[in-house]
Amino acid sequence: MASSANTIASELLPFLRVYQDGTVERLLDSPFVPPSPDDPTTGISSKDTTISPLVPARLYLPKLSPPTHQRKLPVLVYFHGGGFCIGSAFSSLCHDYMNSLVSQAEVIAVSVEYRLAPEHPLPAAYEDSWAALQWVASHSLKDTVDKDPWLTENGDFDRVYIGGDSAGANIAHNMAIRAGMEGLFGGVKILGAFLSHPYFWGSNPIGSELVLGHEQNLLYRMWTLGYPSAPGGIDHPMINPFAHDAPSLSGIGCSRLLVCVAERDELRERGVRYAKAVRESGWGGELELFEVLGVGHCFHVVNLGSDSGKNMVNRLASFLQ
Repeated sequence: MASSANTIASELLPFLRVYQDGTVERLLDSPFVPPSPDDPTTGISSKDTTISPLVPARLYLPKLSPPTHQRKLPVLVYFHGGGFCIGSAFSSLCHDYMNSLVSQAEVIAVSVEYRLAPEHPLPAAYEDSWAALQWVASHSLKDTVDKDPWLTENGDFDRVYIGGDSAGANIAHNMAIRAGMEGLFGGVKILGAFLSHPYFWGSNPIGSELVLGHEQNLLYRMWTLGYPSAPGGIDHPMINPFAHDAPSLSGIGCSRLLVCVAERDELRERGVRYAKAVRESGWGGELELFEVLGVGHCFHVVNLGSDSGKNMVNRLASFLQ
């Protein structure tokens, strides 16, 4: 008989496997890479920091030449993707992506290493992301401690952005909602948010989503694994912004919004519906829906060097500028 340590309790193939003893085997993670004081391709400087005992992050600073070196730069708080259960701010995929985006957009970026499910079930990732966003906002105040000089010396806190891909885009949405409700330290306002291929789902299929096997869909099961105690299950407002008890989208706490979808992405219908619902909510900001044809989910992260990947990063960079 196999020991409990070797007995599989659940699987989310091809992403991860959970064993009876609680061990989690992540099957698709890219390797971790260290920060670099001077990236050879982009010239970007990066370093790791600790926001709280539970939340580390990687900071990115573009290399600017005089006279631009004295101007303040927009600040981006970025949340990586991975269905809340894989991925890392320290992975090679995320690191290369951030170097490229920061170089083109000329922003300071804080890439958040939130805790992952199932070891740390949701809402842990949301709480970690909120702590990171508030930490960034606290740099606008004169009397706070534990400040990072890259942010205090170079950051423009009138131009704070948040953004993410997939589950990270879901987090960005929920951070914007919470910021609209509670506000940020120092009265900092989020100028804009980009939601790239946002991970939203729900109990009722929409558009071209398949009705048969909906509950066995990987996107459905990923949320159940990540947040097994979620009130409302797959219709919890954090995964389903169209749920009957979800906060009004009119309260999104930013003034610019870029929603990106991909033609071959299973999440496309939700992203399109989200953009439409925001427009119809009475939200007073500026929204753009940007679609790339012929590509799939997070193509620009996994194929950063492709023409379509470069064009996508270009679009995100122009939004942040």
